[in-house]
Amino acid sequence: MPFPVWFNLLLLFPGISTSKTCFPGCHCEVESFGLFDSFSLTKVDCSGIGPHIVPVPLPLDTTSLDLSSNKLESINESVLTGPGYTTLVSLDLSNNRISGVTSATFSRLRYLESLDLSHNSLVTLPDECFSKSPLGDVDLSNNLLLEISMNVFASQGQGKPINVDLSNNLVSAVLRHRDKAVPNIQSLSLSGNRLRNIPNLQGIPLRYLNLDGNPVSMIEKHAFSGLKDLIHLSLSGLHDLSAISPYGFKDLPALQVLDLSNNPSLKSLEAEVFHSLNSLQELNLSGTGVAASLSKAMLRYLPSIKSITLGKDVKCLKTIREGQYHRQTGLTKKEILSCHDSQGSVAIAPYTL
Repeated sequence: MPFPVWFNLLLLFPGISTSKTCFPGCHCEVESFGLFDSFSLTKVDCSGIGPHIVPVPLPLDTTSLDLSSNKLESINESVLTGPGYTTLVSLDLSNNRISGVTSATFSRLRYLESLDLSHNSLVTLPDECFSKSPLGDVDLSNNLLLEISMNVFASQGQGKPINVDLSNNLVSAVLRHRDKAVPNIQSLSLSGNRLRNIPNLQGIPLRYLNLDGNPVSMIEKHAFSGLKDLIHLSLSGLHDLSAISPYGFKDLPALQVLDLSNNPSLKSLEAEVFHSLNSLQELNLSGTGVAASLSKAMLRYLPSIKSITLGKDVKCLKTIREGQYHRQTGLTKKEILSCHDSQGSVAIAPYTL
């Protein structure tokens, strides 16, 4: 039976946690599973010990290794090779000084699902550096990455979707190689970078995208082309954003949540900006100048809207009210968008949808 299959099966049964003798300075916690505790999995914590810790010998049944906060300047294939490493499911290398990895660094970790490289000094990522591992979560936040190729996150077999955190880097360009496999990225955070334009992510099956805090000044027509599966889009804190073109969100038929908050340079929006957002349920416009321009024309493009936040203390909720009685149809129902402040006072006259 493949390792990930029986590993997931073991998690269905209650286990007993115990400690056992470990490499000096590390802490090993063992969880036993199955009938008569016939299976065991070991978590090894070697954080905060120092750079001399690597390579560290591991128990044969190790699934989780924490090497964070050790002032490591490099990590290579030889460090992550040997008994105990082949069964790793989770590896934490955060808060070190790692400036680079090679295409082979993680190549022996065939079952690795979670990799944390946050708070290091990475400047670039080589092609195929993650391709040998079935990663589900990769944290690359708070590094020094200048540009990123989405193809780096394509893995062999393209199995389960992957969540990628690239927040708080120096990324000014997002690249795509058309002749390579499309990565199966489900969640992508590029917040706190140096992007001046909406990156081309066409074809990637994203469901969550965060572009907060980038110096984007304009969202062009069809900026999100090809992201038909996107459900949540966050565009908050774009202090240079002054305009969104009509049909800017036209290619997002599945979008349910749109966050445009804290964009002080955004003073108005044309109704057609919301064209085709038939699935949108939540819209946040707080911290913008758009509240005063909210109109029935805009709302006609938002048939599924349930709530609109217009300010820190002003929120609009959709309610259904009974209307007049008609002999043939009986009682009619009207959808009303009512806006109130935190004290419950009416902030804006109700809109009939």
